[in-house]
Amino acid sequence: MSALVPKHIAIIMDGNGRWAQARGYPRFYGHLRGSNRVKEIVREARRLGVSALTLYAFSTENWKRPEEELSVLWKTLKKYVHRQIKDMKKNGIRLHVIGEIERLPTDVRDELKRAMNELKDGNQMILTFALSYGGRAEIIQAATQFAKDCMNGIATPESLNEKKFEEYLWTSPLGENSDVDLLIRTSGEKRISNYLLWQASYAEFDFPELNWPDYSVEEFHKSLENFKNRKRRFGAV
Repeated sequence: MSALVPKHIAIIMDGNGRWAQARGYPRFYGHLRGSNRVKEIVREARRLGVSALTLYAFSTENWKRPEEELSVLWKTLKKYVHRQIKDMKKNGIRLHVIGEIERLPTDVRDELKRAMNELKDGNQMILTFALSYGGRAEIIQAATQFAKDCMNGIATPESLNEKKFEEYLWTSPLGENSDVDLLIRTSGEKRISNYLLWQASYAEFDFPELNWPDYSVEEFHKSLENFKNRKRRFGAV
């Protein structure tokens, strides 16, 4: 893989509802159109040699949305996973899910578990869906689990360092690719909204003005081109 291609790309797929409302459609229609973009971007990331692609599909704050919109979101997610399993398996894609998974509807959890089991041997790219996810919640649960391990004699406070702490994060299965190289947020909003707070510490950011349903493969290439032009010093000169 070229050094100019990010190993780990994280995307905040923002603007589905606004895209739909601007065209006179209900908000949930934007999620239906947005799922087509997911398919295209996943395929292109895999083709380019990206090792890990993490998509912010549903935040902990999104539970406040109308029930009708939530229902469409879950149906869209289930349909996407069900339809794409064969293609993902063919392309060596492993599926991972992070977040407060226990809050998801039972049928959604079952579909995701089935897909993750089916794709567990994928070794070309890890596709992660962040669902019912919050960066602060992830860090709190990691700290809590580490504290429990200390109480049970499995770990000691002195053993804690960054590498050790990362073993307790939801992204630990990503291994050496857990750090985000490029974080993209569509819709032009310039904030990270509690997304991968630990992992994105040294990420490059790109904020395309387009809403997610308009974020094509060509626009994805523009984001990658922006990344190539950055000089990543990680605190050095």
